[in-house]
Amino acid sequence: MTGTAPRGHAPHPFFTVGAHGLLVAGQTLGELAVRVGRTPFYAYERAAIDARISAVRAALPREVHLHYAIKANPLPEVVKHIAGQVDGLDVASVAELRVALAAGAPVQEVSFAGPGKTDLELEEAARAGILINVESERELHVLSRLAPRLPGKPRVAIRVNPDFELKTSGMKMGGGPKPFGIDAERVPETLAMLARMPLQFEGFHIFSGSQNLQAAAIAEAQRNAVALAARLASAAPAPVRVLNLGGGFGIPYFPGEVPLDLKEVAAGMRELVAQRPPALRDSQYTVELGRYLIGEAGIYVCRVIDRKISRGQVFLVTDGGLHHHLAASGNFGQVLRKNYPVLIGTRPADSATEVASVVGPLCTPLDLLADRAVMSRAEPGDLVVVLQSGAYGRSASPLGFLSHPAPTEILV
Repeated sequence: MTGTAPRGHAPHPFFTVGAHGLLVAGQTLGELAVRVGRTPFYAYERAAIDARISAVRAALPREVHLHYAIKANPLPEVVKHIAGQVDGLDVASVAELRVALAAGAPVQEVSFAGPGKTDLELEEAARAGILINVESERELHVLSRLAPRLPGKPRVAIRVNPDFELKTSGMKMGGGPKPFGIDAERVPETLAMLARMPLQFEGFHIFSGSQNLQAAAIAEAQRNAVALAARLASAAPAPVRVLNLGGGFGIPYFPGEVPLDLKEVAAGMRELVAQRPPALRDSQYTVELGRYLIGEAGIYVCRVIDRKISRGQVFLVTDGGLHHHLAASGNFGQVLRKNYPVLIGTRPADSATEVASVVGPLCTPLDLLADRAVMSRAEPGDLVVVLQSGAYGRSASPLGFLSHPAPTEILV
């Protein structure tokens, strides 16, 4: 299961290339494709998921709860597989909430975050008994109106938009004007209002950024989050039972990127647990990880339909593309487009190479999975593999664009 990086790409910890191409869960990619029955498809390897969760569990202090953020990959089979190995699940929609409950997650360890929750969503979440991370005063007012006809008090935590950000993160979720959470300076006033409502206050959710490969930056953000929560606790109507520190743990996608030093992150968390402030003495610290648990455990597979040479450049035209894997196309947050790790999964590691671009069947120049990448020479029928595809792949893509068939998914 230990892997090596494709030529010229970011390091990859799990999948290997043997004499007959890429190996996935002990079988060749060709064998797996026959089993799936069609391309394109996503495949997620159980052993890789398990290895990553075990590594996180071994590194983090046992006092820190580990949650899986379903938004990274909401496939029900994946969620059910992960649910049995983590302490809880975090959802960002009612559909994800239903997946979480169907997976057998205990309601006391399910939380719901996201701006713009509708009245119906808030009611279903409150009836389920999960923890709702409220992101505005409006959400509190809605829950307060709903409370008299619910079986128990709605459980709420305040999502705080902190007055700091997670430095060097790929996507900043806190600091400055943001649609997420309630600005830190307004939280004391919000807590005073909450104290007069028929709601059960349980804590804070402070998530400042995602996709970070710098352990020192993550540790600094976590320290700042704990200090902020301790200050806000003095205005809370009840003790802080839960402090969700978010996630932010990144994985390498591009050449030159180095994997996150998990041991350094864990060392910082051990300090946080050992030196917790009095106001948070009885608080349960939680980290919610999505991409870090599943991202490197998944691959996207499409088939070469045509091989074309245009003015000296090789194009491998496939049955997949940006409509299936928006992130790999560079259109999901990249400022300057870079290639994900891409290889020809039906060719051995020592096969002859060439420089080629991998494109899809869509009528747009944006439909690009690899731009002039070094890979094994391929012909029609070969299978192209995009690694690092376990998170924000199928579910974050415009599947209806140009009405091509959607890819299937499999857990192996």
